[in-house]
Amino acid sequence: MRQRPIPRRTPGNLPSDLSGFVGRGGELSELGRLLDASRLVTVTGAGGVGKTRLVLAAARAAADAAAGPVRPSDAGGPADPAQERYFDGVWLAELASVRDPALLELTLAEALGLTDHTTRPPRTVLAEHLAERRLLLVLDGFEQLVDETADLVRDLLRRSPGLRVLAAGRRPLTLDGELSWPLAPLDPEEALALLIERTSAADPAFALTEANRAVLAELCARLDGLPLALELAAGRLRTLSPEQVLSRLEDRFALLTGGSRGALPRHRALRTAIGWSHELCTAGERLLWARLSVFAGQFDLDAAEYVCSGPDLPVDSVLDLVGELLGQSLLVREETAAGVRYRMLESVRIYGAGWLESLGDARRLRRRHRDWYMGLATWCELDWFSPRQEEVAALVEAELPNLRLALECCLDEPEEVHLGQYLAGTLWFFWAGCGRLTEGRHWLDRTLEGDLGLAGPEYETSRLKALWVLGYVAALQGDAVASMSALYECRDGAARSENPVAGAYAVHRMGCLALISDDMVRAGELLGSALERYREAGELNSNVLMCQVELAMALAFQGDLAGALSLCREVRDICEERGERWTKAYALYVLAYAALDAGGTAEARRLLAECVAINHTFRDLVGLVLAVELLALVTVAEGHPAEAAVLQGAAEPLWDGVGMRLFGSGYFNAPRLMCQERAGELLGAERYASCARHGRALPLDALVERALRGPEPAPVPAGPLPRPRATADRPVGHPEPKSRKPAGSPKGEPAG
Repeated sequence: MRQRPIPRRTPGNLPSDLSGFVGRGGELSELGRLLDASRLVTVTGAGGVGKTRLVLAAARAAADAAAGPVRPSDAGGPADPAQERYFDGVWLAELASVRDPALLELTLAEALGLTDHTTRPPRTVLAEHLAERRLLLVLDGFEQLVDETADLVRDLLRRSPGLRVLAAGRRPLTLDGELSWPLAPLDPEEALALLIERTSAADPAFALTEANRAVLAELCARLDGLPLALELAAGRLRTLSPEQVLSRLEDRFALLTGGSRGALPRHRALRTAIGWSHELCTAGERLLWARLSVFAGQFDLDAAEYVCSGPDLPVDSVLDLVGELLGQSLLVREETAAGVRYRMLESVRIYGAGWLESLGDARRLRRRHRDWYMGLATWCELDWFSPRQEEVAALVEAELPNLRLALECCLDEPEEVHLGQYLAGTLWFFWAGCGRLTEGRHWLDRTLEGDLGLAGPEYETSRLKALWVLGYVAALQGDAVASMSALYECRDGAARSENPVAGAYAVHRMGCLALISDDMVRAGELLGSALERYREAGELNSNVLMCQVELAMALAFQGDLAGALSLCREVRDICEERGERWTKAYALYVLAYAALDAGGTAEARRLLAECVAINHTFRDLVGLVLAVELLALVTVAEGHPAEAAVLQGAAEPLWDGVGMRLFGSGYFNAPRLMCQERAGELLGAERYASCARHGRALPLDALVERALRGPEPAPVPAGPLPRPRATADRPVGHPEPKSRKPAGSPKGEPAG
């Protein structure tokens, strides 16, 4: 079978430049030279001087060079050094909204597209991922966590020889080998060009003339060539003449700069420019600006209307005020997968936060912000079981910085920890269904550790929910001891408080843990008991359907394929009726398993292709890797052993993110062993190893595309699949069932 060439790796995650980059040609060249000379370059300067725009422009130049067609430097010479240096792409991690040091490493992992379900420290995951890769990591906005960022960067650079870091901040990281480069404001010509370009974008009738050149040049000089200050001025030139803008700038703000005489001139200019914009705002605009500062990162109009409105700011006025702040460049509008959203530049947000503190309204607004995001999480949990599941996933992804802020707010007061437990538990679908197990574990542990019994018994439901979600997350991470501890506590608490729903969830997740521990008899008992409890309580959602799928797995592994098919067909039908896709993918996996066992390779491939696509959409690494492993077995059965070996190799790094390979389960591991045996026989050990290495080099997107496309024609006759010895009570192709209890499970524990 002809081998396809190994594709280029994913180029990275840099955002597109929507407004264009003006000037800075010399700085870009110098920054490129510094990156050639050092593995760590930090661009420093005042807020608003253009650090972020410059490093992103340099990063895009590096990404373009790395992603271009391979060109030798001379005839027969080596490839372009930039292509080699950044072979694995250019990646941006935005850190400005991160306040909790424990989330720093998770944010970097998220930026790199890592999905890790294990209990390994995130730093270990990062280091292992970067160890053999060659890439450029761009860090922006680390000032609030400079010590923690420096420690992490030092560790990663030491352990990852192919890593280079380009950072942007108000101060350097102060590490050995770091090249710190202070960025100066724009020179007069570039400052004028930026002002004209931004003003013309807002008002196409505006143009540079001999009549206005002198006053515009004076305006640029008064603003010290700071890009942020110039952008704010451009917003005002839509409604004021250049002379009016300059007059207001000169006349109004001696007071604002009087308290900072020791500051650098560009710091005073920035504060003057932002303060000048603040003074020119109406009272309503100033109030909205201050209140919007409670958001972290992006927000939408609905959130702004709820959080910021009040008797002094009617809700029906917020839309118009947002439009005015956009027109003045105080807000930025962004198109995202979750729809139109807004954000404040960090310097503008900090100014507004200071104003909010001076008004004495910061604590009330933070609690109002928290309440909105608790409501949002509640709605998203309900809407997860609907045709809007993918939209919900995109929305929660976009709102994650604000949800983190809301969780922190819940933990600020001991008597409100129950709110944090509710919020962390309500987001179970995001932690478990969208590849966020590590972060979910972080928040669940924090909210439960902070439970000092101050909330009262009326909030026991929130605590029980956090416990069963913790048990679920820990089970998927392979941490059986922590999982069982949380689930037993939840089950016992549910019995005491007469909460049958919480009891059903606890028993369900005990059954899930038994399933991945190969105790199929106990898994069947627990999962069957949980389904009965759900039905008695009238509960129907993705969790309930997943319980039915897991019961089907337990039946299939014990040889009852007919029972498994019946359960999963029912789940599939309900999912299609409700528009639910996440649980449907797991039902499709079991149906494909049964189809393959019956010799229906074409049907199995069709089912698994849909399964792979769904799991990739939701970043569910557990479901994805299981589907890829089974698809490899289908592929060798179709007569494509080389392609099967590639898929097997590609699954290996995915399992590194899940944790214990196939949960240590003999049942889940059987398809993999069968595929290895047959493909190895057909290819020979050397070629099988070569194909598997090819698969291990595939980035995730390339793997998914390859799995959906299917193998090329010209198969090798495969013959029947190998079938290990079977017994009357064991399905063909599977190991002897084990009867061991999951870790932490006492002997003789009843099934519910």
